[in-house]
Amino acid sequence: QVQLVESGGGLVQAGGSLRLSCAASGRTFSRYAMGWFRQAPGKERELAAAISRSGDSTNYGDSVKGRFSISRDNAKNTVYLQMNSLKPEDTAVYYCASSPVSWPSMSVREYVNWGQGTQVTVSS
Repeated sequence: QVQLVESGGGLVQAGGSLRLSCAASGRTFSRYAMGWFRQAPGKERELAAAISRSGDSTNYGDSVKGRFSISRDNAKNTVYLQMNSLKPEDTAVYYCASSPVSWPSMSVREYVNWGQGTQVTVSS
């Protein structure tokens, strides 16, 4: 089982940038596709971005396309989410998750391990 710890959240003004990191324990990180999900108060958890096991394929939620970028470093057991041109509607708790599938799944049901989340707040 993979344990995940997110970092990098915080308060930023609209138009600013943040970079989230998710460090994974264990030796099997490269066997998992990884995803970043987010959940705002009163809303369902939604995909922000996902990346395949090898890192050569990605998927993005419609609301973040062109602004967010997901990447991974399998040697460091870490996945990143670079968030640019942030908007107040990006405010949410961001969760890192791992899936045993090889592709960048967009389905929350395919993710089996979850981090505790990191708060991102974008002020207008």
